[in-house]
Amino acid sequence: MKLSQIRDLVAVAEFGGLRRAARQLGVAQPALSRSIRDLELELGVTLFERGPTGMTLTVAGQAFARRGAAVQMELARARDEVRQLRGDGDGQVSIGLSTAAHVALLPRALPPFLRRYPDARLRITEGLFPTLEPELRDGLLDFYVGPLAEERLGGEFLVEKLFDNHRVVLCRRNHPLSGATTLSELVDAKWVATSVTLNSAAELNPLFERHGLPSPAISVQTQSALSMITVAASTDLLTILPRQWLGHRQITALLTHIRLDETLAAPAICVVNRAGLPLTPIAQHLQDLFRRSGLNQ
Repeated sequence: MKLSQIRDLVAVAEFGGLRRAARQLGVAQPALSRSIRDLELELGVTLFERGPTGMTLTVAGQAFARRGAAVQMELARARDEVRQLRGDGDGQVSIGLSTAAHVALLPRALPPFLRRYPDARLRITEGLFPTLEPELRDGLLDFYVGPLAEERLGGEFLVEKLFDNHRVVLCRRNHPLSGATTLSELVDAKWVATSVTLNSAAELNPLFERHGLPSPAISVQTQSALSMITVAASTDLLTILPRQWLGHRQITALLTHIRLDETLAAPAICVVNRAGLPLTPIAQHLQDLFRRSGLNQ
């Protein structure tokens, strides 16, 4: 198996056909077709379904393409590391950040990183660990910063807690419940939520149960803070967010903080990377900056 075959398969999968992939790679279409055919013969499986509108990956092809993309990323990472060790400051860093990490840590970590590595290419993916875990496992992300459903993960990940956290309840301006002071006053409210798990109820319910209250009614579940904030700002649904959002002026212009007597615990903010995947020097530097930023929380 040749590295060029992995490159060819990933390109055909991305562009959906030989012609577009060949044009992108700058190779002849017959050579690209032969490369894919030889790879299928070597593996003993069909990697693509050929159709009149293009080529789509089979189940086996999807598995191989995912690993192939990770191989390409790791090779690029290895090239970056060698260049960085000889003093070059370029290369790509790919990270996953939760909304709390965006608001609390990124503004402190990013400026010194860009000053030291102005030629670096930084790719940021917003999300929570359940959605970003596959990319982290496959090596497409260097590291993740944000909450976890639990701090103990499998041995393939290294987890370091940066700081403990808590949440606040927010509502639209002039909401009839904006003056509430206890969680019990919100039991009849409806909520918009996202979650560090795949189930929002699994995160919100324990907060209410801890205070002897019935489970809240979740009317809308989102996958992003932007969706959650938009819903809360335009409806009577309440939302709960990490406390760091109170320092975001655009958010406080849209939403009102319901100041409750209770402290609403939140999962700790952690940094996570793959145990068997060493970071490049510039990725390690960026992770260190996030770590230092977490000391101020």
